Amino acid sequence: MSELEPMRDHWWWRPGWKVGRSFYTWHVTFADQPGAHRLVDGYASALAELPSIDPIPTEWLHLTLQGVGFADEVDRGDLDRIIAAAEKRCSELRPFTVTIGPAHVDPESIQMPARPLEPVANVRLAIRAAIGDVWGHDNVPESADGFRAHVSLGYSNSAGPAEPVADVLHRHTEHMSEVTISSVSLIDLNRDHKAYEWTDVATVRLDGRQP
Repeated sequence: MSELEPMRDHWWWRPGWKVGRSFYTWHVTFADQPGAHRLVDGYASALAELPSIDPIPTEWLHLTLQGVGFADEVDRGDLDRIIAAAEKRCSELRPFTVTIGPAHVDPESIQMPARPLEPVANVRLAIRAAIGDVWGHDNVPESADGFRAHVSLGYSNSAGPAEPVADVLHRHTEHMSEVTISSVSLIDLNRDHKAYEWTDVATVRLDGRQP
């Protein structure tokens, strides 16, 4: 095994974040996806051996696509226009299936890649274009480059070597599962309790029909 980058505590307060502040962001969520739930169950015994990892409850599984901004800085009228633009853009796409897994160590998490990347990246591009329709394409938050489609299983709650975490994963069976992505969600996200929790703001289907 090649040398791994040390683990970091994922829960440090990133710039702009504080208790009570939330963030609008577009995610794929998996509450209705049995395949994603099977992955969590499959890796449960491995996560149970890792006190340095906070497992993500099934209800909060997600694939991060594109941030919009802190809720106290985004005008609600702009947000509604972004949602409308996203509905129009995403109506030109169609549902697709990706394979999630197997799990691997990242410096702040255990995560599972989603493949193929292209259809997920196309959804992200549609969301970015929708934001640009409202704010101008030079004002879309976050970089267009470097996107890695993944679903995290748990977050590191302390600093330390990554090798023990990787060793546990290697000793357990690798798991993969197919999920169908047919919609994306705009959510109001907070991290007040060392977990990503959210309320749904809007759901946009990829085929243009109302959810």
